[in-house]
Amino acid sequence: MSIKPYYRSENKDFTLAQGNSLELLKNIDFKFNMIFADPPYFLSNGGISVQSGKMVSVNKGNWDKSQGFEKDNDFNRQWLSLCREHLTDDGTIWVSGTFHNIFSVAQQMTEIGYKILNCITWQKSNPPPNLSCRYFTHSTEFILWARKSQKSKHYFNYKLMKEINGGTQMRDVWTLPAIAKWEKSCGKHPTQKPLPLLARIILASTKENDWILDPFAGSSTTGIAASILGRRFLGLEKETEFLEIAKARRQELNDPKTKYSYYQKISKYADSKCSDILEIREPQEYYGPDLPIS
Repeated sequence: MSIKPYYRSENKDFTLAQGNSLELLKNIDFKFNMIFADPPYFLSNGGISVQSGKMVSVNKGNWDKSQGFEKDNDFNRQWLSLCREHLTDDGTIWVSGTFHNIFSVAQQMTEIGYKILNCITWQKSNPPPNLSCRYFTHSTEFILWARKSQKSKHYFNYKLMKEINGGTQMRDVWTLPAIAKWEKSCGKHPTQKPLPLLARIILASTKENDWILDPFAGSSTTGIAASILGRRFLGLEKETEFLEIAKARRQELNDPKTKYSYYQKISKYADSKCSDILEIREPQEYYGPDLPIS
C-alpha cells in the first residue's frame, strides 16, 4: 500500500508524510538502509531548564509525557518492531535518548532480536547549566546503534570514521555541540538534533543514494543531513507545525550557497585532512526501488 506525501522535493530525495508513525509504518512496503529515531523521552514532567540564558519549562507536549512504565515499554516495543521489519538485511538503526527512555529502548531492542553494536555517548560541548545546584549538570545524551539481528551483517564505514577522527579509531564518546542558532533559520523543534551529529551517523552507516527513514522526523534534521550528503530520505511526522519547518529547511537547500554553507559547518567537526572526502553530492541517477508514494 502506498502513502500520500505531505511534501516531496523536486529531485525526490526528500519526502515527508503526515500521520501517526505506527499507522504509517504499517502501510509502507519498503526497506531502508538506515533508520534514525528520536522517540519521546518521556521527559515532560514539569521540570525546568535553561534556553538562551532564560529559564524554561522542559515540557514539550503531550507526546512527550510518560504514560507509565508498562505503556511506555509497550510503545517502544511497537515502533521498534515495525522499524525492524523495514530494515534491509544489512541495515542499522540509531535511537537517541536520555536515561528517561534509553534503558527501555535497549531492553525492547534486545527482546525483539536486534543486536546492539554500540551505545554512543554524545557529550555536548555547550550544555545548559543546572539551576537547582543539587546534582551534576546534564551534559550528555545516548545513541544506541543496532543491526537487525545477531547473525545479520551490517555496513560500517570504519575507514572514513578513522580519517574523520584524525587517523585514529573513533571512540564511542562524541564531543559535539548542541543545536546552533544557524540551524533555527526556519523555526525550531523542542528536541531538534544538530546537523553535525546526524551527518556523522549517516556517513558512518550508509552509502551514497541509500534510503534513510526517520519515524519521528520533527523538523527533519536527519533528512537535511541526508540531502546534503547525497542520500534519500523519508520522514514521518504528525504535527503540521514541524512538517512546515522541515519543508522550509529542505527548500533552503535549493540555494547552492546555503547548501554549501551547511556542508562547511558539518565538515568543521572532521579532521581537516579529510575535507576532500566530505563533498556535497547530489544523489546520482537511481535505478533501485522507489518509495511507494502516491
